[in-house]
Amino acid sequence: MLKLKKKVLDEIAEQGIRIYSLPECDSDEDEEYKEQVRQLKQAVPFAVCGANTLLEVRGRKVRGRLYPWGVVEVENPEHCDFIKLRTMLITHMQDLQEITQQVHYENYRSERLAKGVPPPKRNTIVDDKSSVVNEKDRILQEKEAELKTNARNDSRDAGQDATNAIK
Repeated sequence: MLKLKKKVLDEIAEQGIRIYSLPECDSDEDEEYKEQVRQLKQAVPFAVCGANTLLEVRGRKVRGRLYPWGVVEVENPEHCDFIKLRTMLITHMQDLQEITQQVHYENYRSERLAKGVPPPKRNTIVDDKSSVVNEKDRILQEKEAELKTNARNDSRDAGQDATNAIK
């Protein structure tokens, strides 16, 4: 697996692809956290396989994938980097969000503005609800107009009935 990871890293470098790098630890961080970050940095790129199947292996239930040559256990560090990836995502989520907003979205926005095309309007839950509300308002206005028309027609018909009754 180490040879494959080395090959992937070489290809990433050769193609000039920038990937997320974990931030350096502060000097006041505890040694356990520093070691965890060091191990996470060494694990990049993460070799991950996914599975949602529970299999029985040597008398215990494991989440894994069954192949003709054996079982790949998702949560076994010897088979897969899933636990390391999950740890990295949990411990560095705030940093990932900040980089996404401050770097990637701003680069995208600047690029769009330079081309003279504004970034697309961001869909939000509020926007979705307001469009539903606007649709409901439109339907209510149509129904109200229909009721007024029917009321006018009914009063006109009632007036004609009264006129006919007098004659």
